Amino acid sequence: MDAEIFQAEMYDEGVVTEVLRPSAILTEEAARAVLVELAMRDVRAGGVWESEPNRWARYEAPWPSATMPDDPSLIGAIQVSYGTPTRYDITIYRVTITSTGTALGWTVEALCDEALGFAGLDLRTCPRASLQAPPKPFRM
Repeated sequence: MDAEIFQAEMYDEGVVTEVLRPSAILTEEAARAVLVELAMRDVRAGGVWESEPNRWARYEAPWPSATMPDDPSLIGAIQVSYGTPTRYDITIYRVTITSTGTALGWTVEALCDEALGFAGLDLRTCPRASLQAPPKPFRM
């Protein structure tokens, strides 16, 4: 399955994973714009994106059929969480570029910028989560 291929790619040399701190936040309007565009560019319909509830994956080329091809040429993936920090927002918290993506010159910023560009944003201009100070330790 796709998750198995992605996990195998994670351990290859040339893989780049970055945790976004603070996480990027797509507001309801921006989230809707990105999700519509990702759906219109689905790999099963001649596009290069596959969107799932927890991950947006970018491929080098469309899939030749509605099922996964033998060589999917995964460029990278954006890990997302729907419904945080508010009900209709989307949080982007981790981005991975596969060894294939690295060889083709893709970066974390480039992958994010392509997806966020559907809402007129890029990684630098996307709103970020506010970081709270950690709670004080409990002491008696």
